[in-house]
Amino acid sequence: MKAQRLGPSTRVAKAVDLETRVTDEDHQALKLWLRLLACTNLVETDIRGRLRTEFGITLPRFDLMAQLERSPEGLKMNELSQRLMVSGGNVTGLTDQLEKEGLVVRTDDPEDRRAYTIKLTLAGRALFSRMAAVHERWVIELFAGLNATEKSQIYRLLAKLKLHLVGATQGRA
Repeated sequence: MKAQRLGPSTRVAKAVDLETRVTDEDHQALKLWLRLLACTNLVETDIRGRLRTEFGITLPRFDLMAQLERSPEGLKMNELSQRLMVSGGNVTGLTDQLEKEGLVVRTDDPEDRRAYTIKLTLAGRALFSRMAAVHERWVIELFAGLNATEKSQIYRLLAKLKLHLVGATQGRA
């Protein structure tokens, strides 16, 4: 059986996404950008659905808990907002929900009476630990179509792209 050669505009998934608009005449950088975006969206959509089904939690709430898990001393609301790249109002809404469920606690900041520090509760830590372990298995499963060498190659190439992008965009921010 003859192996099929995949050209640059070959659709690797039947899903309709931004990449389906690409033509052979489009610049390679545009094709790459849309492929990266399509892959990111596919992974994110899958993870969102699994989090909701398995744990009854949204991805933004999971992400907020992940930030707090990495900072056991807690984070101020503005720090959470910056790390999650969302508005303070979004963080407040997420925190309110998680606090009602007993997963986070909000304490007055002794250095700034207008600020609060948010921390995971023991129940929040326990739940996040379970979710994080399952989340890791999902991600491993989603990337199982690549062998270890391919994952390493993509990781190195994306690191190179990231360094370039940081340098190229610093003056415009």
